[in-house]
Amino acid sequence: MLLSVVCGAASVLLAAATAMAHSVSEQAQQRMLIGGFADAAWIGAEHMLTGYDHLLFLLGVMLFLTRFSQIVVFITAFTAGHTITLLFATLAGITANPYLVDAVIALTVTYKAIENMDLFRRWFRRPAPNLLFMVFVFGLIHGFGLSTRLQQMTLAKDPELVTKIIAFNVGVEFGQIAALALMTAVVKVWRTSTAFPAITRVTNGALIAASAVLLAVQVHGYVTSSQDVTAVSERATYPS
Repeated sequence: MLLSVVCGAASVLLAAATAMAHSVSEQAQQRMLIGGFADAAWIGAEHMLTGYDHLLFLLGVMLFLTRFSQIVVFITAFTAGHTITLLFATLAGITANPYLVDAVIALTVTYKAIENMDLFRRWFRRPAPNLLFMVFVFGLIHGFGLSTRLQQMTLAKDPELVTKIIAFNVGVEFGQIAALALMTAVVKVWRTSTAFPAITRVTNGALIAASAVLLAVQVHGYVTSSQDVTAVSERATYPS
């Protein structure tokens, strides 16, 4: 029980500490612009492994699954979803405010924790929507989040645009596999404990708390960035 509390608290603290850092650094942008396939793949893997919103959602999914075949099916659905929007949105130049997209991604973590705790049945007197379908839909949302970050790298005129998008996605998949391997091992150990029901309750509670922190940070980032844009616009309109 103590271990689960510690893990839950760590999840919240990590999410809070890194939420603001989950963006594209200038160094990464330069590597993406002048580097090759390996550089783009490395940046994709790095982005996934530091993307605590994506990792928290995957942990929520892993808590629900009990068999390897289930893991393959659900993770394939999630991967298909985020691959579709990552490739299509980036190539088509479809984007949105990254803070708002990441805020929606934070809500997907909340949704998964609520679904794990069977709160749909308790609160709404009805079962949750088909989970496989929802995981695919959430994959689309997470992929759009990845695309908005990738599009911050100003690759539109890069002659190797398609290659770099594919490389970035390959890196994302390798990062996801590494994260899933660790999560699978941890959850497998948890399942051997008689305290597993309590561990899942605490972990799902921690997921909700962490997603609330992520949501608050992203909303704050959106409001702050909007105010900055307004201030710049006003200075341009009314020069001193």
